[in-house]
Amino acid sequence: MPSKGSGEFERGYIVPIGGCENWISPEVCEQLRGLCLSAQAKASILNISEQELEHQIAPVLTDNGFVECSVINIQNRQDAQNSDNLDKMQAADILIIAGERPLQISTLIGGTLIAKQIRKLNADGVHVVGTFGGATILSEHMIAGGQDGTTPTQNGVTMAPGIGLTNRFMVDYHFEQQGRLGRLLTALSYNPFTLGIGIDDGTALFISPKDELVVFGTGAATLIDPSNLQYSSMGSAGSGDPISLFGLQMHILAQGARFTCENHSYDEHWA
Repeated sequence: MPSKGSGEFERGYIVPIGGCENWISPEVCEQLRGLCLSAQAKASILNISEQELEHQIAPVLTDNGFVECSVINIQNRQDAQNSDNLDKMQAADILIIAGERPLQISTLIGGTLIAKQIRKLNADGVHVVGTFGGATILSEHMIAGGQDGTTPTQNGVTMAPGIGLTNRFMVDYHFEQQGRLGRLLTALSYNPFTLGIGIDDGTALFISPKDELVVFGTGAATLIDPSNLQYSSMGSAGSGDPISLFGLQMHILAQGARFTCENHSYDEHWA
């Protein structure tokens, strides 16, 4: 379950982004900057990888209105327990989790002080962005890997615990580019109470504290809604068998589209 935090502030936004580089458009940066109430907006980038990550996130953010963008490199679990790194996160309006492989990110920070701090800060109003592999770890149920393709199969996905900022969604990235519909559907057959989200490269999905979803970027977000699921063969399928799923709904959100989870309503343009 998401952290309760201090209870004094509204929960921050959660922003999964489908790729590490080509999402860094002025438009997405403008939306991130607009979330910050402070005139002196600050961001902290958590590079979570055993190898040094190379990207241009920090200079692009400072070129688009952020007065400060610190970089915290987490290459082992000792870094994730370092109190100095926790202190660097305290002043941020936005935390950005960058990493290549979801399972490696989870292995490096799962259960550490850094993971607990991310949960607490988000509960107290700090916005958390996850990009590339970092997009999947934001949820409680994390897609760690699986088979590419469009058909769900009994063993088509590998699941692992995420950091649990939300239990309403499961997220996959590189969605259109890698053909990952099948593994997202398989993940939903294990967890039919969540909303499945597949995010294209170059695309950011802004999830509000009220679970309103808005898309910005050059691609789209694919939403798989199992709330009216009538039948799943997951419970009787053998290893590797295709899975039958009846009653799923699919929604495609492109630039500016909004979807409200509470009443499953949508708007073509966000205002």
